[in-house]
Amino acid sequence: MGKKGKKDKKVKGAEKTAAKMEKKVSKRSKREEEDLEALIAEFQTLDAKKTQVVETTCPPPSPRLNASFSPHPEKDELILFGGEFFNGRKTYLYNELFFYNIKKNSWVKSEIPNPPPPRCAHQAVVVPQGGGQLWVFGGEFASPDGEQFYHYKDLWVLHLATHTWENIKAPGGPSGRSGHRMVLSKKQLLVFGGFHESTRDFIYYNDIYSFSLDSFSWSRLSPSGSAPSPRSACQMTSTPDASGVIIYGGYSKAKAKKDVEKGTIHSDMFLLKREGKEDQEKWSWSRVNPSGTKPPPRSGFSLAVGPAGRAVLFGGVCDEEEEETLEGDFFNDLYLYDTAKNRWFPAQLRGNKTEKKRRRRGKKGGAEGEEVEGEEEEADAPQGPVEVVKEIVAEDGTVMTIKEVIPGARAEEEEEEEEEEDDGSASAPLVEPCPRSSAMATVRQGKLFLYGGMFEVGDRQFTLNDFYCLDLHKMDQWEVLIEMDPKTQEWLEESESEDDEEEEEEEARGGEEEEEESEEESEDEEDEGDHPPVQEGETVTDYQARTEQYWAGVARANMGPDAKDKKVAKVGLAMAKVFYEDQ
Repeated sequence: MGKKGKKDKKVKGAEKTAAKMEKKVSKRSKREEEDLEALIAEFQTLDAKKTQVVETTCPPPSPRLNASFSPHPEKDELILFGGEFFNGRKTYLYNELFFYNIKKNSWVKSEIPNPPPPRCAHQAVVVPQGGGQLWVFGGEFASPDGEQFYHYKDLWVLHLATHTWENIKAPGGPSGRSGHRMVLSKKQLLVFGGFHESTRDFIYYNDIYSFSLDSFSWSRLSPSGSAPSPRSACQMTSTPDASGVIIYGGYSKAKAKKDVEKGTIHSDMFLLKREGKEDQEKWSWSRVNPSGTKPPPRSGFSLAVGPAGRAVLFGGVCDEEEEETLEGDFFNDLYLYDTAKNRWFPAQLRGNKTEKKRRRRGKKGGAEGEEVEGEEEEADAPQGPVEVVKEIVAEDGTVMTIKEVIPGARAEEEEEEEEEEDDGSASAPLVEPCPRSSAMATVRQGKLFLYGGMFEVGDRQFTLNDFYCLDLHKMDQWEVLIEMDPKTQEWLEESESEDDEEEEEEEARGGEEEEEESEEESEDEEDEGDHPPVQEGETVTDYQARTEQYWAGVARANMGPDAKDKKVAKVGLAMAKVFYEDQ
């Protein structure tokens, strides 16, 4: 009876400890959000001290991903705002604003008073009214250790003519989120999807909101039909006649067995259609079944809208999830979606043809120097793609191996190939951006611009700041505006030094905090009475050595069976130290 009673007491004690830990995690989550709000307020206080607009010619922006990249509605400029960078130990968030002059191939950093606080995974849309405006909604801020998140629900507009930021305070908008999508449709900003993540939980959205650029007011739409499932990071493109928007793909995750998070890559398509007059609009969802060749499933792809309303999709990653590992196949291919024809097709680069080839082709169809229309297509039977492996050595000596799939050069007739070998005029392989996800893409005057992003090699993440341009009319080859610089590839291995120990000690101390209610306080005292007491004259080191197994068991009960032994042991020692110091 005695042994059974003792065992029951231990089980109840473990359940009580788990319940208390759950309550403390909830409190901690709320505290963390308040801490992040205080940190954001500090950034805003510093920004508020700026009273003048300062514009400086500068080098290209530092490596980053999940920034916004938009074409200026009136000038040959591109606008880059925000973004994030992770170096293995620390997460950096930005609220920098850059303008890229396309003709001069130069960057200007614009410091404007009272900007939005730092963020990434937000959305930005340009509109031509009022001399040109950049509208920014939502996004997220993260703690330096990348463990805590704050999701914005604010709406800002950058007046491009006057270089001023304005915070638009309109009630009834979407909840705080990141990874959502926003497009301009007639005189409305439409916001769809996204996600919100905290220390404890996450939620994905499939709601749709409209912001009127006339009345500056939000309204939540209630379309009929079957909506897309909740998701973030999808494609959202306005139809050419502005009667609706197309939704494609995206990503979401859910908790599976044993609270393991399982990700889902979506590849379905939907049309959100508007009908009726402006004051009596009705919206409806419908499933879309496109023709052609859809992109293979992926997340983190980059999207822009090209000429004739074609959606341009570049790159991304397809993650293969195991129980404890996550590996991804990164892409650098290009797909086009024709919204008018509801058709997907892969984009193939033609490559530069030499003048000599054109002349030879002309000889076969007629008089010398004359080209025959359609002859190029007949002569150019495509060869299979070629895989090129590059090795880049980072500044710290790490070797990055990048595999690129380069479309095969178009075949010429044997006679021409022999002549090219003789005169050495064979064209070089096409240059393409390396495979990546979360790059920034935009289109201006028929040219696709691609900046930054990231890819992974093993456990290491590489954040990029290379810059490319592709003429979507010619579809000949990528132009390299900025090459990838290995010196920018900073990566610091995760530290297990004093910072981690302090963090674990703080966690342990949190586990010993007194509860607010008197009943819980007495329970805590009873629990503390069960811990091994500190003996007279015993040092903290002696106490830790003597009670190591006991405190490791307490740590294991709190951290669960899946926690690593090394981490459990360290937390146990920290808990022992906290208990010792409290005596």
